[in-house]
Amino acid sequence: MNSASPDLPPLREVIAKHGLSPSKALGQNFLFDAQLLDRIAAIPGDLQGRAVLEIGPGPGGLTRALLAAGARVTAIEMDRRCLPALAELGEACPGRLRVVEGDALAIDHAELMDEPFAVVANLPYNVGTALFVRWLGGEQWPPAWTSLTLMFQQEVAQRIVAPPGTGAYGRLAVLAQWRSAARLAMKVHRSAFTPPPKVMSAIVHVTPADAPGGVSARMLERLTEAAFGQRRKMLRQSLKGVPGAVEALEPCGIDPQRRAETLSVAEFIALARALS
Repeated sequence: MNSASPDLPPLREVIAKHGLSPSKALGQNFLFDAQLLDRIAAIPGDLQGRAVLEIGPGPGGLTRALLAAGARVTAIEMDRRCLPALAELGEACPGRLRVVEGDALAIDHAELMDEPFAVVANLPYNVGTALFVRWLGGEQWPPAWTSLTLMFQQEVAQRIVAPPGTGAYGRLAVLAQWRSAARLAMKVHRSAFTPPPKVMSAIVHVTPADAPGGVSARMLERLTEAAFGQRRKMLRQSLKGVPGAVEALEPCGIDPQRRAETLSVAEFIALARALS
């Protein structure tokens, strides 16, 4: 670690000292490669003095890189075993690391942060998608976060950035792309992790954009849930459960015989606007 804290022992030593091993139940995979972690911390841009929210820091590999980049980090960790290692890291960087013990899904992040913040996280596999959908949801826009830099299984990452008409295109793509810009920032080989997961990983970077007027986020979520929940069916079938949706298709210029994956994000927005 650079000037921020030159006297930290190697992460492997910290893990050995505290007897930490990645928990399968919590979806943990530890990253040790300091250069790789520094590259991840650089994706959101200059973090000097900026507030960053990290979910599931584990023993603090990415946390170190964020602190080295000058960030003020709030880390939410539910694995008590990792708290002593994180406390040591906090002592090495006075006033710049706050650790909150708890479940990230049960905490109001905007209230916790109390200022605009970037989210940077190697997300535990078992909560990644739920958190992502939550950050992108809600009627309030722009959100309290300024960007999301998130590690997912590569397959999930590809679903977030997928264009219409592809097998990966679905609910996540529409939610990510209707009022924000999402890009695949980096692929991470499975061998970078301990233990190596069965699949490759990738980092997605998302920044908020202007929200289209007259559209309810909840309505768009309901439409995409219904349409992609039965993606093999024609829209006239899959959208039956959303009141007024089938009737709104033709006035929006959408053929009811089309399937969900053929609709552009703009067409989903038009349909949601008609029903909002």
